[in-house]
Amino acid sequence: MEKEFLAHLFPSGLLEHFTIIDFKELGSIRHKTMFYEISMEENNSILGDFDSNLYEAKDFTFVELQDFPIRGKAVFLNIKRRRWRLKSDKSQIIKNDFSHIAVDSRFTNELAVFLKDGN
Repeated sequence: MEKEFLAHLFPSGLLEHFTIIDFKELGSIRHKTMFYEISMEENNSILGDFDSNLYEAKDFTFVELQDFPIRGKAVFLNIKRRRWRLKSDKSQIIKNDFSHIAVDSRFTNELAVFLKDGN
């Protein structure tokens, strides 16, 4: 039930592929610049038509996104994305394709559309 509730707070489908590993409330109460920092890590599963037996988890890339505020506080998602390396050709690296990042921004798609429409 907790995961179902949290799914309503994050971009569509995010919790299907990522696990929350940390949640912090940061900033200064005195200056009213409080914000939430939520850290997530991609699950260890390759999506699409790739044979997971041919690949090994190699390392991570990091992305920081800004999402809709919660209770008047900014929300930043620190996302740790996996990369996999082809075992037979160490130079071939793949990563899952997620569309949670708006083009040319560091906002989630939902927040970028909201800001663009001026709502």
